[in-house]
Amino acid sequence: MPTKTTMPFPSLKPRRTITGISAVLLPMNDDQEIDLESWQSLLERTWKAGLTPAINMDTGYAASIDDTTRHHLLQMASDQAQGRSFVSGVFVQDRPGALFHEVEYLTRTGEIRSFGGLPIIFQSYGLCDLRGDRLVAAYDKIATATDRFLLFELGAMFAPFGRIYSLDEYKEIMSIPQCVGGKHSSLDRCQEWERLQLRDQSRPGFMVLTGNDLAIDMVWYGSDYLLGLSAFAPDYFALRDRWWSAGDVRAFQLNDLLQYLGQFAFRSPVPSYKHSAAQFLKLRGWIGSDRPLRGQPERPASDVSILRDILERLEAIVL
Repeated sequence: MPTKTTMPFPSLKPRRTITGISAVLLPMNDDQEIDLESWQSLLERTWKAGLTPAINMDTGYAASIDDTTRHHLLQMASDQAQGRSFVSGVFVQDRPGALFHEVEYLTRTGEIRSFGGLPIIFQSYGLCDLRGDRLVAAYDKIATATDRFLLFELGAMFAPFGRIYSLDEYKEIMSIPQCVGGKHSSLDRCQEWERLQLRDQSRPGFMVLTGNDLAIDMVWYGSDYLLGLSAFAPDYFALRDRWWSAGDVRAFQLNDLLQYLGQFAFRSPVPSYKHSAAQFLKLRGWIGSDRPLRGQPERPASDVSILRDILERLEAIVL
């Protein structure tokens, strides 16, 4: 729920250039084994659309695959990138009550940077149990392993180990020089607007990356994005961004339809959006199977007809 009922309403920022980072689905075959060929194709489509791909994110089942798989995907993405930019999640598995695993965070952050990726620091129970100065000190320590990294605030509706930081904590972490941006996934416009205001006052070059798949127009108020929804259609997201930058009113029509897709795919239970993504990408002919990772929540087959209607309407906009 929104944290406030009133606040200074921010103004739209027409014609701004939007930076788009898109999570990439980790697709499966019909046997629910990882389809690496299709995954590489999705990476390439994301780059060609003009967006930066993000691997080993929630959309890539980062919390459900093992360390060996995450490392292999990082190596493959680095090889395929050929110098192009990509983001990769730093995920440290722990349990409630665990201590902050400093060494693992340092090792994995440095590893991603050594492969040419931009690390985004996933939260964990041990990290989020820290408060105030102790939390900031943990990020200060992580920063010693890299020249650049992204912060990640993850609401509990996405993962039980996530936490939305206080504004004071956010401001202090934002002041770390190596922290160049932060993905905010509270699904709350007001909290994100507060971060934009803080950014504008304290560090104008810092990227506030919306993770709000239910309000993708946050980019029109000054956010950039790192979304799971854009994994469904990086090409259409990139086109919306170009139209907005050019002052083309069709950006509104395209955004409205993409938001309809987001409201449908990210309905409760939210984690099932990954299966929705597979259903949609199969309809597009971009992957061969719409099966999710084994053991992950699924959507009903009846969703496919609705997704097909959305796809046809998206295609009609750009004809």
